[in-house]
Amino acid sequence: MIEALKNTDIGLLVLRALPGLLLFVAHGWSKMTRVPGIFQSFPDPIGVGSTLSAGLAIFAEVVCALLVAIGLFTRLAAVPIVILLLVAAFIVHADDPWGKKEFALIYCVPFLVLIFTGPGKYSLDSLIRKKRGIE
Repeated sequence: MIEALKNTDIGLLVLRALPGLLLFVAHGWSKMTRVPGIFQSFPDPIGVGSTLSAGLAIFAEVVCALLVAIGLFTRLAAVPIVILLLVAAFIVHADDPWGKKEFALIYCVPFLVLIFTGPGKYSLDSLIRKKRGIE
């Protein structure tokens, strides 16, 4: 039982760290390096304006992705990422072939799983709970 728990926690670490870092490096970093110009040309898929849409995307792909990767406020940080990826799949790529939607949906899976499971033992969330005597 203890070995299975350890393996589960290592699995959650991998599920958290790799997609979080990949989202940051592949998408968040490129958006950050284009600030402030990105705010004028960014798509407005949900009707809140290009500036706010770009800001929300940067928040999800930079701040939230890094929080998930280190396991801090993991469940809460995964929510904006899931929303971003669902908007990408079903609104931004609504008229595109399935292959365009599929990438965002596959990317969404680990973050959705983390909302339900939490970050596991090897996370800052777990360390904070231990220090507070919650675990």
